[in-house]
Amino acid sequence: MILNVLFWLLLFILFYTYAGYALVLWVLVSLKKLFVNAKDHSTSADYEPDVCLFVTAYNEKDYIKQKVENAFSLDYPKEKIQYLWITDGSDDGSPEMLKKFENLEVYHQPERKGKMHAMNRGMKFVKAPIVIFSDSNTILGQQSIREIVKCFSMQNVGCVAGEKRIIQQDEEAAAGAGEGLYWKMESWIKQKDWELNSAVGAVGELFAIRTALFDDVETDTLLDDFMISLRIAQKGFKIAYAPNAYAKETASLNVKEELKRKVRIAAGGIQTIARLKGLLNPIKNGILSWQYFSHKVLRWALAPPALFLLFLVNLLLVGINNNWESSGFYTLALYIQLFCYVAAILGWYFENRKVRLKLLFVPYYFVMINYASLLGMQRYFTKQQSVNWEKSQRAG
Repeated sequence: MILNVLFWLLLFILFYTYAGYALVLWVLVSLKKLFVNAKDHSTSADYEPDVCLFVTAYNEKDYIKQKVENAFSLDYPKEKIQYLWITDGSDDGSPEMLKKFENLEVYHQPERKGKMHAMNRGMKFVKAPIVIFSDSNTILGQQSIREIVKCFSMQNVGCVAGEKRIIQQDEEAAAGAGEGLYWKMESWIKQKDWELNSAVGAVGELFAIRTALFDDVETDTLLDDFMISLRIAQKGFKIAYAPNAYAKETASLNVKEELKRKVRIAAGGIQTIARLKGLLNPIKNGILSWQYFSHKVLRWALAPPALFLLFLVNLLLVGINNNWESSGFYTLALYIQLFCYVAAILGWYFENRKVRLKLLFVPYYFVMINYASLLGMQRYFTKQQSVNWEKSQRAG
């Protein structure tokens, strides 16, 4: 009886996390469009406040030229943009290279204390009412600033999340194909979250906040983008989603490099849950608590162990009956799981031999990111995750 209950509980967690929540969102948003006049999302294209384009960089000399040229080319009045770079700890010549460009404010200190420390320090130099954060290795779409500030014309919006797009390669590796598909799905869910109520967090490649809403964040924070954006949501402001404000970057070079990134994100996810316990209070946060639990908490904390536990529980249920043919649905479920894991192993095998079989990339990537989540949990609880990013190699 216990195994039966556990099996169905684990199966429900997985279904709801990866499909059920998206389905419920779609239904609720469809109903809202039918019965509610969505004036709360009306924006003004004439809104043109001063903005600060804020970049933190550690030894990013190879990306500086393309990033600065991209920033200068964005469609927005140049006199209304403050270009701000924080290069703490960089010893590859990045600060000196940046200081050669006019109109850039570059602040540097020789000691490296982590990205969040650099962001806290850099915010003291921001002069504009809106600050736009962007990574040094990403290229922004030409209309990104305009799309972001348009959302801020709504007074209840405190943060705007941009879209992350993966540059597709002709011969995609598993990391690129899986990551690209993941972000397409994630973007769709973010759009529905925003259409219903509020997006749940932002990505560091491109997001913006009202400067006045920023509070210093703990310097050991692993996911600065989520911590900053969700704390603003805790204050009662909405996180808007602007899909036409996008940042493009290449995928990780391979799954090994992507695994490093996902492990850190998973450790940061557990840290975020621990520090934002108040966000799970529906009395104070309303529907946002349900969105946060469904979109982030389940995916970060419950779904990864549920995925692997389901296989073990399923195997025990079939083994107890001692007859695969008499186990009915449980046998079918076990066969499906075995098929998926075999496909993932084959995906790993062919990926290591540089044989591109995209049909196998999805199960391989899916199993990999959930395995990375378990490693991230282990690193967080054993305090082995460094606050400093370990760079992953990128494709292209």
